[in-house]
Amino acid sequence: MQRDDVEILEREACFRGFYQLDRLQLRHRQFAGGMGPQLSRELFVRHDAVCVLPYDPQRDSVVLIEQFRVGALDKSASPWLLELVAGLIDKDEAPEEVARREAVEEAGVTLGSLWPISQYYPSPGGSDERVHLFIGRCDSEGVGGVHGLAEEGEDIRVHVWPLEDALDAVKDGRIDNAASIIALQWLALNRAEVRGLWS
Repeated sequence: MQRDDVEILEREACFRGFYQLDRLQLRHRQFAGGMGPQLSRELFVRHDAVCVLPYDPQRDSVVLIEQFRVGALDKSASPWLLELVAGLIDKDEAPEEVARREAVEEAGVTLGSLWPISQYYPSPGGSDERVHLFIGRCDSEGVGGVHGLAEEGEDIRVHVWPLEDALDAVKDGRIDNAASIIALQWLALNRAEVRGLWS
């Protein structure tokens, strides 16, 4: 089925701020062939995001960041999550530019080559956000400390871990957000090729 198989009957702006929330009245074609009943759906309208896993192929280590996340406040023992470097595409920038800028701002890391992993919808049942996911080549020597932009309230602690330790953290649930899990598992599957080309 295609976009033409959806009929938007009404779109209402419920909230406008840094993010947006719209309410849509719609119908869509069903697999049996006809149009289904009218549905009411809220849509969280977000800028697309860029996530990048800085990887040091010489040391076989990754750079992860730790920061407070309000979305984890009610459902985790700690709302400070281990994550990838990330940012929103909220100006006229290519995803690769966002990856490089955010790596410097959030982790103090300069990225070399970027390896695109995937583009995906993290929560398409209620959000239009699309994530551009990368591995970025880096030198992790001397990387660490606390970074982030004060004007954005960022307080980001930087960690350098051996890749095997990061994979163990995925296994035992210490790393529990989608972009990080996807990138680390992708790197585990493709490590030999990445190291061969980047070493």
